[in-house]
Amino acid sequence: MNWDKTTEEKFRKILQKVPIFLRPMVEGQVSKKAEGLAKKENHPEVTERHMVDAFFQETPFGFHGPMKNDMKELGIEYTQYGHPE
Repeated sequence: MNWDKTTEEKFRKILQKVPIFLRPMVEGQVSKKAEGLAKKENHPEVTERHMVDAFFQETPFGFHGPMKNDMKELGIEYTQYGHPE
């Protein structure tokens, strides 16, 4: 499935903040979830909202704080997609 180019760039930047030994697992799980969310909506590509939702769904709650900080640093306003501050 195609990804919006800006979303894909942000996805790659977030992955750079994930510990190297976890990156392959996180990349696989989050990309699969994001693509599944887009397909479920019959959307032609993965958008930032799909990526953000996938990160929140696939990341254990205890790691949401650092993940949110990483998103803020990249200019991703996750609260606009219904996720708490």
